[in-house]
Amino acid sequence: MLWKLIKKDYNSTFSLTTIGWKRFIKNKVSFSALLFIGVLIIISILGYLIVPDNTPFSNNQILEISGKNPGFKANILLIKKNITISKKNFLYRMFFGTESEYIYQPFYSYYFSGDSIYIEELTGDTPNNGPLKSYNIADVSYALVPNSVKRIGRVISFIDVNGAVQSQSIEELQNIVKSKHIIKKFFLLGTDRFGRDMLSRIVIGARISLSVGFISVFIALTIGIILGSLSGYYGGKIDQLIVWLINVVWSIPTFLLVIAITFALGKGFWQVFVAVGLTMWVDVARVLRGQIMGIKEKEFVEAAKALGYKNNRIIIKHILPNTIGPIFVIAASNFASAILMEAGLSFLGIGVQPPMPSWGTMIRDHSAYIILGSPWLAIIPGFAIMLTVLAFMLIGNGLRDAMDVKINYTS
Repeated sequence: MLWKLIKKDYNSTFSLTTIGWKRFIKNKVSFSALLFIGVLIIISILGYLIVPDNTPFSNNQILEISGKNPGFKANILLIKKNITISKKNFLYRMFFGTESEYIYQPFYSYYFSGDSIYIEELTGDTPNNGPLKSYNIADVSYALVPNSVKRIGRVISFIDVNGAVQSQSIEELQNIVKSKHIIKKFFLLGTDRFGRDMLSRIVIGARISLSVGFISVFIALTIGIILGSLSGYYGGKIDQLIVWLINVVWSIPTFLLVIAITFALGKGFWQVFVAVGLTMWVDVARVLRGQIMGIKEKEFVEAAKALGYKNNRIIIKHILPNTIGPIFVIAASNFASAILMEAGLSFLGIGVQPPMPSWGTMIRDHSAYIILGSPWLAIIPGFAIMLTVLAFMLIGNGLRDAMDVKINYTS
């Protein structure tokens, strides 16, 4: 028992991974960046469950309130759509959202008259002076079969979309409208030029950017580790061939190569993953090749060969674990590059396609508003890109310092 405790204390004291992690935590700036990315990942995963607009792609357009300032508030009349919307399970709603069962109608004031509700449309001017619109209170409250509403005295009968015949008094329907169908909606970051909630679009756009980063880096690491390992370990003609391929890809400007691959594969969400991933493996392969060329001459590799271990096992179990530090640093840097590339492609219109939200697309759609009195429409997604890229660069710098063997490990 005493030996187990001593061994556990020894491992926790001298493990390079443990020491590196402790040093990374001491770097307050890098650790804060890691926490920021962690929070961003959690928010992105929850996605539609926490955003104000949980429709697919947060694409609920309310044109009457387009281009409103951050902190804008509006009275909304929720008018039931005359369709049947199937219920979705929790996971489906979290990842794909759910279609709204209401039509959103902003208004300045309202009053009831008989079986109708009259609203003054919101104009945003002072005084408002908006046109009046009327809606049948039964049609506001329920999804109905068209032209099925009948009024007999103070009672309204109608047929809902499921075929059920219902009757309710005018007073009951008015109470339903007042309690459930008149809301005050708050737009923390305002609305875009189509009247969509900016906060919702930013959050779902973060999911797009992080997804592109994760999958692109995974593709780049897979290709880079395989080619870098083969080149560094075997050498000879294999090394010459892979180095030639690295030099060819390295000689082409990265962003131009991404654009070329995107044109070849077509525009779209999944095409961006492949295009970005196929251009970032060069850094991984080049660095890993150099690391393995130095490690393969070490005594423990010679010992593994003497014991008759296969080359695959030596590479995977003995060499690659000793290169994990540089790989992490490159992955963090490539993550930031992938987010910038995705934003650039979307800005040029050859990346993620509308109505799917992307920070790059949001900047492109609202770039003219910088000089037209609503600069936040482009600044907010630009600021989101800046913070996310900066966070990943700080994480990469922190990992580099934490895993640098030249720095005294007792510090």
